Amino acid sequence: MMRFRNCQPILIVVAVAAVVLLLAVPADAQCAMCRAVLKGSHDPKLMRNLNIGVLVLLIPPVTIFCSIFVILRKYRGTDG
Repeated sequence: MMRFRNCQPILIVVAVAAVVLLLAVPADAQCAMCRAVLKGSHDPKLMRNLNIGVLVLLIPPVTIFCSIFVILRKYRGTDG
């Protein structure tokens, strides 16, 4: 039983991620101008590709944000 104590935070994160993914609803990642341009278009492939492009553009800011918090957590208790 002792070796499973270290896995408890990981299991909590995995459980929360699973619940969030199961309860997630589809959302269009578009700004108002992009939506207005695509509203007249009836090409589903174009709309899907634009949504994927917007999500790809979201990756760098999220990575930077998470990296800052990882670095802050790593050096939280050190003097210097």
